[in-house]
Amino acid sequence: MLYSLFIFIVLFLLLRKFAFGPLMRMMEERQEKIADDIATAEKGRLESQRIMKEQEEALNQAKKDAQQILDNARVTSEKQADNIISAAHEETEKMKKVARAEIEREKEQALEALRAQVGSLSVMLATKVIEKELDEKQQEKLIADYLKEVGTKK
Repeated sequence: MLYSLFIFIVLFLLLRKFAFGPLMRMMEERQEKIADDIATAEKGRLESQRIMKEQEEALNQAKKDAQQILDNARVTSEKQADNIISAAHEETEKMKKVARAEIEREKEQALEALRAQVGSLSVMLATKVIEKELDEKQQEKLIADYLKEVGTKK
C-alpha cells in the first residue's frame, strides 16, 4: 500500500510536471483568447451601435433638410404664382384703361364727326329751305327727301 501510495505520488508529480502544466497553460491561454475575443466582440458591438446611431441621426437630418427644401420650394412657387397673377391683373387693368381711353377717343371723334355732319346738313337744309319758300307740306317732303339722301350716303 505504501508502495502504491509512493507510485501514485511519483506519477502525480510526473503528470503535474509534464501533463498538467502544459495543459493548464493551454487552458489559461485559451481562456485569455476567449476573454480577448469577447472584449473585441463587445467593442465591435458598441462601435456598430455608435455607427448605427450616427447613421440614424444623419438620416433624420437628411429628412429634415429635404422637408425644408420642399417647404422652401413650395413657398417660392406660391410667391412666383402670386407675382405672376398680380402681374397679369396689372397688365389686364392697363389694357382695360388703354381700351377705355381708345373707346372714349373714338367716341369723341365720332361725336365730333356727327356734329360736323349735322351742322353741315343743317346748313344745307336751311339753304335749300331759304332758296325755296315752301309751304309746310313741301318743307316736310324736302326734309324727308334730304334725310333719305343722307341715309343712303352713310
